[in-house]
Amino acid sequence: MTQKDDELDSLVRKRVRALRVAQGWSLEELAARARISPSSLSRIENGQRRLALDQLVTLARALDTTLDQLVETDTDDVISSPVIDAAHGRMRWPIKAEPGMTVIRQRLTGPPPDNPARLRAHPGREWLVILSGTAVLLLGNRRFRVETNQAAEFPTMLPHALGAEAGPCEILGIFDRDARRGHRNDEDR
Repeated sequence: MTQKDDELDSLVRKRVRALRVAQGWSLEELAARARISPSSLSRIENGQRRLALDQLVTLARALDTTLDQLVETDTDDVISSPVIDAAHGRMRWPIKAEPGMTVIRQRLTGPPPDNPARLRAHPGREWLVILSGTAVLLLGNRRFRVETNQAAEFPTMLPHALGAEAGPCEILGIFDRDARRGHRNDEDR
């Protein structure tokens, strides 16, 4: 396996675990839904068993997602800077908007969780604009520092968490329908 293959393998395993945890399911519950043994699922999540395509398809269905979302790796353009419209004196952040979007302004005061098991994954897409301060965005194995006037866009199928760096930060969060539903489930816990 190449390094890129290893990174994808690790990312998919983290997504499976994060989606299971986000649903509040035990290993046994997801294993029953996927019709595999709990020990096999545990070995898949922990990297002790090789991922097979047929298992990924079964796990994607059991987790109510698609195989494409489970293996998506498009994280190259996570951070973006604003576009300055000097003629109108405006700053804007282009996003791929769609119907059913929710916009939320939040104040973050603490760092992101230091426990990788606390990262969440769920269907959807999320956009952030940092209004003030500096945020730390954890996406899978990667850590991004997002500063005032920068924006981030990412698929929420990546295990993720957000926090403040060295003091409070204000963010504008934009969620598609699926991402907002995933965050509502987190709020209910």
